[in-house]
Amino acid sequence: MSEEQQAETDEEEDIRYFVRIGQTDLDGTKSVERALSEMDGIGRRVSRVVAANADVDRTATLGRLDDEPIERIVEAVENFADEVPDWLANRRNDFYTGETEHITGNDVSLTRNQDVNRMRMIRSYKGVRHERGQKVRGQRTKSTGRTEGTIGVNVEALKEEAEEEEGGE
Repeated sequence: MSEEQQAETDEEEDIRYFVRIGQTDLDGTKSVERALSEMDGIGRRVSRVVAANADVDRTATLGRLDDEPIERIVEAVENFADEVPDWLANRRNDFYTGETEHITGNDVSLTRNQDVNRMRMIRSYKGVRHERGQKVRGQRTKSTGRTEGTIGVNVEALKEEAEEEEGGE
């Protein structure tokens, strides 16, 4: 092996393939921005802001970072709602606490389920629509959102019926 090939294999061995942030394993082979955006509750814009707050290059490969920058990223994710304006957080004026926070990971789906169950319990319009499995946000339902029954014409069945009629004559 030449020295260049040896250096390349050494670099490949230095990479961490999984980086744990919160309750989520992130892909260490991707850039910081792209890996963070795979986490629930963090999109592309939020991942850019997190990388900037953590003072980490957003195009750097996540698995090649040392422990210190990763710890800064973890801190930036945990304290995201405190460092940005309220309109950028995903949970403004929480129903129970009244505080603004930014939830990530499994908490996103748990909180969403709790909110839907609360709407069902108080029998709000949105809760009733959720129960019935209908559209909730005012979309039209006359021609879209049909989940049951047959739509259109079953051509194969018509062909079979036509062949049976021809064969019967």
